[in-house]
Amino acid sequence: MSSPIKPLGDRVVAVREEAANKTSSGLYLPDNAKEKPVLAKIVATGKDVKNVKNGDKILYKEYSTTEIKIDGTEYLIVKEEDILGTV
Repeated sequence: MSSPIKPLGDRVVAVREEAANKTSSGLYLPDNAKEKPVLAKIVATGKDVKNVKNGDKILYKEYSTTEIKIDGTEYLIVKEEDILGTV
């Protein structure tokens, strides 16, 4: 997947992973009971990003992103310093 957004500096553009709609015991969760996941897949990186690359799955700080929706896809813009790790 390519991104219509070109990140600048130390920022990455990522797409959030879908939240699970079923618990480990098999119960289905309604939409309002789901937590927003903090796992996303990187689709573009800025030129100053050193530790991650396109295609990496990342864990990020939940409230430190900028969200934008383009053509039905929700993109996240995250600073590299707000990435907690890769999966």
